[in-house]
Amino acid sequence: MKNNDGTIIYVGKAKVLKNRVRSYFSGSHDGKTQRLVSEIRDFEYIVTGSNMEALILECNLIKKHHPRYNVLLKDDKSFPYIKITNERHPRLEVTRRVLKDKAKYFGPYPNAYAAHQTKKLLDRLYPLRKCSGTEGRACLYYHIGQCIGPCAREVSPEEYEAVTLKINQFLSGGQEEVRKELQRKMSEAAEELNFERAKEYRDQLQAIEAINEKQTINTADLKDRDVFGFAIDKGWMCVQILYIRQGKMVERHTTTFPFYGDAYGDFMSFITQYYSDNPALPKEILLPQANSSEWSVEEETEQSPTPRIVDPHAKALARPLFWSEEQLLAADEEDEGLDADAVVNDTASVDASTAGDSDEQMSSAEALQQWLNIKVRLPQRGLKKQMVRMAIDNARVTLEEKFKLLERDEERTSRAAERLGEALGIGNAQRIEAFDNSNIQGASPVSAMVCFIDGKPAKKEYRKFKVRTVEGPDDYETMREVIRRRYERVLKDGLELPDLIIVDGGKGQMSVALDVLENELGLDVPVCGLVKDEKHKTAQLLTGFPPVPVSLARDSQEFYLLHRIQEEVHRFAITFHRESRAKSMVTSTLDSIPGIGEKRRKMLLKHFGSLKKIREASVEEFRQVGIGDKLARTILSSLREEQAEVEQVTEHVSESEQFEE
Repeated sequence: MKNNDGTIIYVGKAKVLKNRVRSYFSGSHDGKTQRLVSEIRDFEYIVTGSNMEALILECNLIKKHHPRYNVLLKDDKSFPYIKITNERHPRLEVTRRVLKDKAKYFGPYPNAYAAHQTKKLLDRLYPLRKCSGTEGRACLYYHIGQCIGPCAREVSPEEYEAVTLKINQFLSGGQEEVRKELQRKMSEAAEELNFERAKEYRDQLQAIEAINEKQTINTADLKDRDVFGFAIDKGWMCVQILYIRQGKMVERHTTTFPFYGDAYGDFMSFITQYYSDNPALPKEILLPQANSSEWSVEEETEQSPTPRIVDPHAKALARPLFWSEEQLLAADEEDEGLDADAVVNDTASVDASTAGDSDEQMSSAEALQQWLNIKVRLPQRGLKKQMVRMAIDNARVTLEEKFKLLERDEERTSRAAERLGEALGIGNAQRIEAFDNSNIQGASPVSAMVCFIDGKPAKKEYRKFKVRTVEGPDDYETMREVIRRRYERVLKDGLELPDLIIVDGGKGQMSVALDVLENELGLDVPVCGLVKDEKHKTAQLLTGFPPVPVSLARDSQEFYLLHRIQEEVHRFAITFHRESRAKSMVTSTLDSIPGIGEKRRKMLLKHFGSLKKIREASVEEFRQVGIGDKLARTILSSLREEQAEVEQVTEHVSESEQFEE
């Protein structure tokens, strides 16, 4: 789907495209979907040969075009994995990046400490190389028995294969055999009175016990599973992933984002993107049903006057669950509806009204299973259904907590603005505008204004000012010019006046602001000054004339609001100043080169994109923009000389900038 500019704003897939497209333009939709539909001006479609091709194509198009209304996997949280590298001399390492490099990955682990402790134990049990393997002499790890020693001797591929096989077995659930072997060796060492060796075996046993500490959920089949659940409410979706490794739940991960299209379709889009960048796959994936209402918080709220609230710590996670291998095998036999093929047989008898959803669900599950080449199950009953339900319950609780926090934050920020107004004797300070100036020893002076409405930043109301009439570092006259320009514009355009104006500074800045407002513009708007301490942090608020401090508790919400305002206006001003200084440096540098006028300067910047790329270009590249070799050499020589001078004074400028800030 494309907007008026031809920009792709949404990518979707459907077995019956006509029905899917029609659904967007008929019936009632929430505000988010209405916004999507209002921007659609054109369609483009691609016919694929299978469901799997459609799934992969959708994923690739989303990752390429980043459509505004698609679910985008932006979450940068990554879990640690243990990796056996695919090299001539393999190594064991902990990594957060899972690449398609033919290495073996095990995980994810609950945290980096657990992964490193496991690696530390494996280094003692089954040592692989630690160094580059080409030193020509034995390393320290070799002498203490934690390196196989390719730097000191020739290690055959068979020997490596035997060690990696043992590591693979250990990380795939073979700890019990290792534990029994260590217990046997510990007993033998104790009988031989070799207590130091027995203590080493005991420490290794304790390390294994710590790594395999009993988790919340246990299954005796030792199978790696990813269990997905999701919930939707008020246009938001929360996806919860339960990571079960070697039969134990080691971690849960939550991602929350707004969605605009079909809920289950966007959920499957999220899963596709998730696995496209994560080749460390489990043995099995469990997904919720498409035609189930249990993941919709809104539907349940409508059906019941007292919606069911699940506490994941009190119910879903704190309750110990142990599922035996016999139970799971029985559940597999009972839940023949888990596999994608079986879903087709079962859903036909569920409800005729959900036949379309079931068909779409079957297509997505089939395609995902075919693409990943692992089992994708949609449990309808039994123990695996309980796992999925637990993931859904946790997703529901996460969404409920999110909206409670938003409501509480809304109330807190609004109340802070009210209390600030009461402390100043002006009523409710609903709209606050704050100003700050920025320059380096008078160079490139700028000013900025931020606006807070009901205690929250209103970024569309922010304004930037390039100082026009002030020469040198004159903060008072800069404030005078900016206040005059801002409120002349407010009067001219009939804009809303603020309830409070805050200037970054003390008596001087306040006095010039009041002088402009009262004597030049005839406005009666309260003006306050924010003073910083020696650590450049918000210290106190000044009001009145002569200015007096306002008594505000340091731990109050009002003081925290002032701190946020001061930090935000300072950030906005500094950012604008750096942008302006960078542009002026580019302009002045190019303009100072003989033979470069305004036209050629613009042409160079348009072609190369930045001063850095111009500096790094070759003489031949300048010919593409009609500049001869002689002038090109002059440009490169001038820019490189300028860069060398800049590098020499960079440290001095940085210190000056920090002082001014």
